[in-house]
Amino acid sequence: MPVKDHRPVPGPDDVLAARRTLAGVARVTALESSRYLTRLVGAPVHLKCENLQRTGSFKLRGAYTRIAGLTAEERARGVVAASAGNHAQGVALAASLLGVESTVFMPVGAPLPKIAATREYGAQVRMTGQVVDETLAAAQEHAERTGAVFIHPFDHPDVVAGQGTLGLEILEQCPEVGTIVLGIGGGGLAAGVALAVKSVRPDVRVIGVQAAGSAAYPASLAAGRPVALDSVATMADGMKVARPGDVPFRIVADLVDEVRTVSEDQLSAALVLCLERAKMVVEPAGASPVAALLAAPGTFGDRPVVAVLSGGNVDPLVLQRTLRHGMAAAGRYLSLRLTVPDRPGALAALLAELSVADANVLAVNHLRTDPRLALGDAEVEVQLETQGQDHCAQLTAALTAAGYRILN
Repeated sequence: MPVKDHRPVPGPDDVLAARRTLAGVARVTALESSRYLTRLVGAPVHLKCENLQRTGSFKLRGAYTRIAGLTAEERARGVVAASAGNHAQGVALAASLLGVESTVFMPVGAPLPKIAATREYGAQVRMTGQVVDETLAAAQEHAERTGAVFIHPFDHPDVVAGQGTLGLEILEQCPEVGTIVLGIGGGGLAAGVALAVKSVRPDVRVIGVQAAGSAAYPASLAAGRPVALDSVATMADGMKVARPGDVPFRIVADLVDEVRTVSEDQLSAALVLCLERAKMVVEPAGASPVAALLAAPGTFGDRPVVAVLSGGNVDPLVLQRTLRHGMAAAGRYLSLRLTVPDRPGALAALLAELSVADANVLAVNHLRTDPRLALGDAEVEVQLETQGQDHCAQLTAALTAAGYRILN
């Protein structure tokens, strides 16, 4: 039997109040149309550019709403949070704007740009724990010991209401919207947007997207209560949540029409597309709605679609790896291992075949001493820049026709 949660959930009036609180603080971020995605989906597609929000994500909305609602006595005790990135920066800036001292616990190994930004926004940063769960425990212990108010990243009515202000903006910027697609981690953004939108336009579909390696909502929705995953694994740090929040779960279960999952390949391909086609730098979690559009473009109807780019705080090293992964998934990179005769001119002949096939060689590794190789053979690994999946298929077919044995 589902466990009943008696904590209050926000209502539409709370979202309107949050909007008044955020006036002059949170930006009304742009809504940009995407011709490429419009052609693909068969309906107008717009990108809600919350990656251009202050601190680089939607998290400022909820953090500021929550801290602004504290009493004078609570503010005097300060606030504390735990986060690997976006929530940390949102709390730090919100607290500074409101004149409240903030302490943010971040896991050891958190990206240096996110640590630096959190400090620059005014928080005292403490590096604790190897994973977010350990960091979260440290922050909660700090709250109990010092009296500081713990600011949860998604499981609080004020946070959900603050995130919901994004939904009000979408309705004003795109009154004809038929579907809103957005990423889900703990559920604060999805719950807030669904609450704001459905109270005015119940006909608008709200579709949540989770990374397949951290998809806690499908199992939780099936069980009728939040269920924790045994483990989570995804490049999308902003969605790396093992258990839905109690408060947002109740709203998501009632108001979100569907939750879909996307693979790591689809996330990385979406990130590349955002960069190349929309000129938008987004983090993997922020690219998840675009990944869902790419995965099933014909399932969103013929009414306008708004995809929420929820954040753009991506570490340069992660961006580099993700771009490589995304380009490989899109057929823009190809790695081949094949055998060639171990004699002078064999490697040159292979490179000539690749040139004829219009593949750009990025790297070559020539192996001649592996006992797995037949006498008189050598193995060559080539890293190629290619022009898409069709080009990859044509290239491998041409090499096979030329007599080369491809090992992978």
